[in-house]
Amino acid sequence: MKGVLAGIGARGTRIFTERRGMTERSAALLASAAFGLAWSPAVMAQDAAPQAADEQYTDTIIVTATKREQTLQDVPVAVSVTSGATLERAQMRDLKDLQTLVPSLRVNQLQSSANTNFYIRGFGNGANNAGIEPSVGLFIDGVYRSRSASMIADFPDVERIEVLRGPQSTLFGKNASAGVISIVTKKPQFQFGGNVEASYGNYDAVVVKGTVTGPLSENVAFSLAGGLNKRDGIVRDLATGERTNERDRWFGRGQLLFDNHDGLELRLIGDYGKIDENCCAVVNLRQATPTAAIFALGGAVNQPGEKYDNIVYNNFESSNKIENWGVSGQLDYDLGGTKLTSITSYRRTNALTNQDSDFSSADLLGRNWQDLRIKTFTQELRANFEVGEKITGLIGGYYFNEKIDQNNEVFWGDDARPYANLLVQSLSGGALSVPALETAFGAYEGNPAKYAGQFFASGTGLTEAYKLKNEAWSIFGQLDFEVAPGLTVTGGLNYTHDKKRFATNTTSDDVFSSINFDDPRYSAFRQQLLLGGALRSVGVDPTNPAAIFAFATNPQTAPIYQQLVGFANGNANNPAANPLNPLRALQYFPQFMNVPNAVEPGRVSDGDFSYTARVAWDVTPTVNFYAAWATGYKAASINLSRDSRPTPADLVELRAQGLAVTNLTSGSRFANAENSTVYEAGIKGNWGIVSANVAVFKQEIKNFQSNIFTGSGFFLANAGKQSAFGIEFEGSAKPIDQLTLTMAWTYLDPKYDTFQLSAFGDLSGTTPAGVPPLSATFSAEFVQPVGTRGDRIILRGDYHYESQFRLVEGLPGLVVRDSAGNVTDVSAALAAAREFKQDINDMNASLTYAMANGLELTVWGRNLLNDRTILQIFDSPAQPGSISGYPNQPRTYGVAARYRF
Repeated sequence: MKGVLAGIGARGTRIFTERRGMTERSAALLASAAFGLAWSPAVMAQDAAPQAADEQYTDTIIVTATKREQTLQDVPVAVSVTSGATLERAQMRDLKDLQTLVPSLRVNQLQSSANTNFYIRGFGNGANNAGIEPSVGLFIDGVYRSRSASMIADFPDVERIEVLRGPQSTLFGKNASAGVISIVTKKPQFQFGGNVEASYGNYDAVVVKGTVTGPLSENVAFSLAGGLNKRDGIVRDLATGERTNERDRWFGRGQLLFDNHDGLELRLIGDYGKIDENCCAVVNLRQATPTAAIFALGGAVNQPGEKYDNIVYNNFESSNKIENWGVSGQLDYDLGGTKLTSITSYRRTNALTNQDSDFSSADLLGRNWQDLRIKTFTQELRANFEVGEKITGLIGGYYFNEKIDQNNEVFWGDDARPYANLLVQSLSGGALSVPALETAFGAYEGNPAKYAGQFFASGTGLTEAYKLKNEAWSIFGQLDFEVAPGLTVTGGLNYTHDKKRFATNTTSDDVFSSINFDDPRYSAFRQQLLLGGALRSVGVDPTNPAAIFAFATNPQTAPIYQQLVGFANGNANNPAANPLNPLRALQYFPQFMNVPNAVEPGRVSDGDFSYTARVAWDVTPTVNFYAAWATGYKAASINLSRDSRPTPADLVELRAQGLAVTNLTSGSRFANAENSTVYEAGIKGNWGIVSANVAVFKQEIKNFQSNIFTGSGFFLANAGKQSAFGIEFEGSAKPIDQLTLTMAWTYLDPKYDTFQLSAFGDLSGTTPAGVPPLSATFSAEFVQPVGTRGDRIILRGDYHYESQFRLVEGLPGLVVRDSAGNVTDVSAALAAAREFKQDINDMNASLTYAMANGLELTVWGRNLLNDRTILQIFDSPAQPGSISGYPNQPRTYGVAARYRF
């Protein structure tokens, strides 16, 4: 479910809090490691000199992981904690930078400023399809953010970011089958203070942000935070003369805290953020026949060898106008042995985007416009309680209500018709052209002029509308029983029920896509094309009647001619041999089967129990052991894209009732719910100057929701089972007071145990793409006192490594299908994907002079090695056979000044 928990202080502390956030397992493992990954430098290396009030570090690390506060040493959970100070010194700009500190986490930003994909332990799925809820739950101050667009902010008041690994559904419900990311911001303080920061970097990057907090009365405190993040585009558009991959975003956030200082506390939060950016650059990675057609029209795309040259070609700028705001209230009432908590929130996300989706300077796709609006209401109630000295627990309920309205428009541009004409000529060996097709289809329908000038006409295409209503509720509870001194048994249970209703109103006026190539009326046309191709194969020009006559009447070749005629006549109505099949790739905007309809009701409802069972043992005062079993659940997801299609069984019924639209093939409307399971054992040791955590796990997800971009929409399917065996290590050492060293690494051995109905056929037994077998982070922080007034020099650096892995399993646009949509050959799709592998070597560093009066001056750099990689690859839209990809960000650097007061 949702919430946040807290807990980690000096070892042995047992404080019970309020928030329903992550699971105890997650919070504690990393936390307990004594500053594990990124937290360690910030936590351990600060004993040397006095610091500003809000930057004090102690051996007490507070996390919100299980709704129950415990020390890092005591909490048996796999969690990585990154402090606000680490975020500041590393000059992190948004959540995607977090992966450089957490080896088990991968983050990709794709398609638009609003789309960020999160993966934990190799599990996760795309955020580019609004109907798909992420497998990694995202929370800010205990409030669930259902889509990643609502997570984008550069908070100046972050206390910490927690990454919980493994299923967390016992306390987080339907949205955490792979893990949880939780941002915890600082509460308003009853002492006046704050900070302000300004940074300037290459590409004219300017970041200004700050926060102020203080009392309004004896019982009321406030805080205000805001920020601005602007940067010139990193990538030059040589066609428009503009730049893309820019930054232009700002936000404001206000909080009020009422505290009667006698157990009653009310926290109100309101925030607003806005993005207006040109994003995101796409480069060509493999050219094909369509590329030559683009060049012939005078258009341009980058060459594959230029993929890291920070250049692109578009005929208009891609825009991202994203508005995100929300309000929430958290009420906590401590009754002594019981603490009651209520968290209420309402959020809105409005995203208006437009993209030159052919990624060339030719006007092939005139626009790809989307208007996405999301409204979300959540309510959580829970009670933490104690029964004597041995038993602690919590019980609660959660309600979720969300509405999604999405409208899209994708149209052919001014160059689409001449471009398609070149492709038709190429695909038909020069036998056909767009005007010839228009005349032929019209003639066989009784009017040669019926389609004249209508194929690939500018302004025709697809107009899409999708609606999704999601209502869910959960009840949950957890008990911890100390059966013997130092030995605690935990049991947890969650039941979640989820209901979705969806409807579409999508229409296509693309005339060419409405032609059924298998129509009996075109039998003679197909016979003519088959005979022409057969004649060409034996060296006879089918456009030369004299040559045909000579071939047909020559005694030596006449029998061959009769065989060719027999072949053409016999296959004129054979869909598999249809000579028009190569042109199906140009039927880019096919007719759409809307739902609900007589066969498909447009609704899905399911429920599931999730469990947690755990044993934790304090082996010694410095060593803890735990063993856990937990399950997770993610509700069914809906395919809100133009590739939403009926299942094979529904397609049969639609055809039987005569309801199926022209050229309808099977696919998926939704993917069934995911069910995850983890078996995990961990040991944590903290010996003061050295700490180490090790976790060994086997995690699996049944019915994993696979979401793959096809070049036009999304293919959504359930993998039968995806699993991973893994080992995680996090450790820190403080050889001298000034120096803190940390290391964290993750080993993963993932596989698709069963995945028979993927976009590429049966992938059972193969390795999922996007999962590095080994990832590691090394960091160091050196704090040197200067003078006697408390000034310090702080040198920080981190290095993140990911071993080589494939970006995708395959490329759906290269899959060969028959006229019914059945897969007949996937070899090219799989082979092309194997060409694209990457590893990651990312180094970041900063040097800070921190003065005792609160002023800090910093020099920083990110991706100092300028390690260039491709984040993701996909089939180039409207360019059959071409491959495109998103490049990562190059080296950035700058200076910053911060003042704390």
